[in-house]
Amino acid sequence: MAQVLEFKLPDLGEGLTGAEIVRWLVEVGEVVAVDQPVVEVETAKAMVDVPCPYGGVVTARFGEEGAEVPVGAPLITVAVDGPADEDGPPAGERRSATDGSRADGSRAEDARAEGSGNVLVGYGTSAAPARRRRVRPGQPAPSAPVTSPTSVPSTANGRAATATAAAVGRASSAPDRAAEAVDGPVPVISPLVRRLARQNGLDLREMVGSGPEGLILRADVEYALRAAGTQAGKVRTPVAEPHPRVPQAPAPARVREPSQAHAPAVGAPAAPEAVRIPLKGIRGAMADKLSRSRTEIPDATCWVDADATELMRARDAMRRFAEERPRSPAAGGTKISVLALLARICTAGLARFPELNSSVDMAAREVVRHPAVHLGFAAQTERGLVVPVVRDAHTRNAESLTAEFARLTEAARTGTLTPADLTGGTFTLNNYGVFGVDGSTPIINHPEAAMLGVGRIVPKPWVHEGELAVRQVVQLSLTFDHRVCDGGTAGGFLRYVADCVEQPAVLLRTL
Repeated sequence: MAQVLEFKLPDLGEGLTGAEIVRWLVEVGEVVAVDQPVVEVETAKAMVDVPCPYGGVVTARFGEEGAEVPVGAPLITVAVDGPADEDGPPAGERRSATDGSRADGSRAEDARAEGSGNVLVGYGTSAAPARRRRVRPGQPAPSAPVTSPTSVPSTANGRAATATAAAVGRASSAPDRAAEAVDGPVPVISPLVRRLARQNGLDLREMVGSGPEGLILRADVEYALRAAGTQAGKVRTPVAEPHPRVPQAPAPARVREPSQAHAPAVGAPAAPEAVRIPLKGIRGAMADKLSRSRTEIPDATCWVDADATELMRARDAMRRFAEERPRSPAAGGTKISVLALLARICTAGLARFPELNSSVDMAAREVVRHPAVHLGFAAQTERGLVVPVVRDAHTRNAESLTAEFARLTEAARTGTLTPADLTGGTFTLNNYGVFGVDGSTPIINHPEAAMLGVGRIVPKPWVHEGELAVRQVVQLSLTFDHRVCDGGTAGGFLRYVADCVEQPAVLLRTL
């Protein structure tokens, strides 16, 4: 009998706990060689082709494309030559189809000793244990296809087993279900199929699968359930047994559960179900970090409106100067972005209020002030929200900040950000104005202590020099960790940023 080996998702390194199935490279029933890639997975850091250390026939795949698989969970099962158990064949085990004798037990040891040589991190392939299954003691194997409920042995499942037998009888009468039931382990199936059968009281040993080598598929279980529902008159009721029972006192009437009392009739259109979207990959990691931030950090938010007209004029003046005098050493070759100007204002403000460039170590009960400003900025991508980090932002000018923002934004869109690009931030700048909104209460990027939010810059009525005028107005909001500072420090920082936005010449005092 072929030995069924289970290949589990190995440890892919760098502390990763799981991966997402992107594309299956093999089908059930396909022959695979040792070290042949069988599935392409995506972690939070890279795309990986996972090779299988066994050679044989693929009997099952676990997980659909797009599913999240934890490390150590089964990926596929492969049938290789050899017995299922080296300790000796279990009771009721099939004999060899060629010579009628059981295979030599040494073949199992050979199969386990065979190594692929392609060892992944933390996953040795030279001593993979076989997946063992034994026949349940005391359960005889049927010698002919099941065709009626009375031909199925009585089991502890009671009425469910009888209904199952009727369904299996109907399934086995079809041309594609004419194979005979045999001894040995239940054909390897998906955990979802096992759970579906268990919840509905189906004994998988009494079913004949329509997949390769008799593999039981989800469609087989659903067919059996539909057949059982039709046989039982749409409601599960006791079926007459082959021998009469001793008369008993009538049992008290049972109140059906709501799921049974209000179950829709067979053939009625099913009610729409809620859509469940798994939190995985980048979105799952961001969900964990934001939840931790809300749980651990006692945050507070303050905000202020600022007249950004002069800041926009200063940026336009830089652009015009570069266009009119391209040969001038002061012209530069990069168009300065508004985000770079705001980042330069932030670094100047953090130099005055270093409390906000810190984090809290609750284990040591200390506030850690960071000497360098590693400025993170929120970037929305197709894969979710990411926060790339500009290293040593306090040492960069507006041109350098513009270039680095452009590089990291492009890497975020193409999915080529490295772990170093996404870690180590000390303060975050969130420009949610690109979404066309004015204000927000940002969630601090744990373990940082503050985040500055910037809304859209739009023309609004504003009192300027004692007269009502239309000015370019922006709303600034600061969310801060109240453990590192009080409202006076947070308000002072926000006011300094607003003053620099309204009068960029203020920055000349600190350059």
